[in-house]
Amino acid sequence: MEDHDQPDQNIPQTGASPVPDSTTEEAASGLLGARAAASERLKKPRLLGKKQAGERGWYVIHTYTGYEDQVAETLRQRIESLSMSDKIFSVIVPTEKQIEIKNGRRRTVERKIFPGYVLVEMIVTDDSWYIVRNTPNVTGFIGLGVRPTPIPQNEVDRIKKRMGVDEPRYHIDFAENDLVTINDGPLKGFQGIVSELDEDRGKVKVMVNMFGRETPATLDFLQVKKS
Repeated sequence: MEDHDQPDQNIPQTGASPVPDSTTEEAASGLLGARAAASERLKKPRLLGKKQAGERGWYVIHTYTGYEDQVAETLRQRIESLSMSDKIFSVIVPTEKQIEIKNGRRRTVERKIFPGYVLVEMIVTDDSWYIVRNTPNVTGFIGLGVRPTPIPQNEVDRIKKRMGVDEPRYHIDFAENDLVTINDGPLKGFQGIVSELDEDRGKVKVMVNMFGRETPATLDFLQVKKS
């Protein structure tokens, strides 16, 4: 009896279409999904609403305290190097002059009005948002969620006016209800409780106990020190 060659049942035949199993289909589906997700991640997110884009205004960014000046300078450099001066116009660290009274000595110092914050005048677009937000030591915009909220123009004007005042404000190291010692004038050596402060005039009202009665005395900030 002649032997007839029979095809091996374990070897796929040429031209035959393999039947995909469920594992192969799941793997292919997962690969396509991963590629689609990666593609979406590469796209710049649309963070801003239509009403916001194109509006010029003043926005507040939060920084690490003590890095306000560094953030402002770095941001100005980024604006110039990335040619964004048509979208980001001005960067301000609000400061004011203050008269500091400490240990009986008076000196004029410049202090930040809002420590940890910087003002930026800009048109908010995805590109300008990205440049400002990714400046080193910036922690975020002030606003709702990721959308910056502009501050009112009258508030900006008030801050600028405060910055432009030539006459420095007083800064002292005591407050109302603090116990202070009078170090100058007829009442030198007496102690009293601070009842009022007038920072614009640099005056303090102290309640001094004299002959069993509380007597008010209006003094210059330099005439008292915290006990």
